[in-house]
Amino acid sequence: MKFSEEQIKGIVALKESLIEQIDKHQEGIEMIEKNITVLDLFLKNSSFTKASKLEINGDTVKKPEERSIPIQKPEERSIPIKRSNDGKLIANAYVTPEQVSIVLDNEILINADTPPFKSFFLDRIIGEMKKRDHAEAEDGKIQRELMIDYIINKNGTNIREIIIKNYRQKERVNELINTAGWSLTRMLENINK
Repeated sequence: MKFSEEQIKGIVALKESLIEQIDKHQEGIEMIEKNITVLDLFLKNSSFTKASKLEINGDTVKKPEERSIPIQKPEERSIPIKRSNDGKLIANAYVTPEQVSIVLDNEILINADTPPFKSFFLDRIIGEMKKRDHAEAEDGKIQRELMIDYIINKNGTNIREIIIKNYRQKERVNELINTAGWSLTRMLENINK
């Protein structure tokens, strides 16, 4: 069956329209996932009563292990980030297979504009990783949505949390945590000058 030139143009236009819709929805999904991650971390770090501890009409709510559908919690490990000169805790890094979340200690107040946060940590360290991921995406080795990305959560102008998504390589975890620790230490030194 042969298609006319007009039909082929229509099919190509339809395909391009579908690709645009996928891209648009993908961006929306990624934003929703980022918001869910932020909310999960907020809830995790807030003091609240677990649903399994609540009582309804004198009966305790079933614990997750008593339910028929097993709930799998992503594997997460915590790594303290301390200042090298006095060993004071600056932040904790929470590592899951999908992301690294660096949550600053409540006593640490650092403005996001304090050097060398943007110039070194964001532009040089994460920026170089982004460039390598972009090149791999261009070569078809990875999908664009698997490229490294980050979110900075602030309280006013102060950094509260740095979320790095899609680090993909275990070697990157150590580099991200070590350079974040170095950057945060230098930032604290710059504030105290």
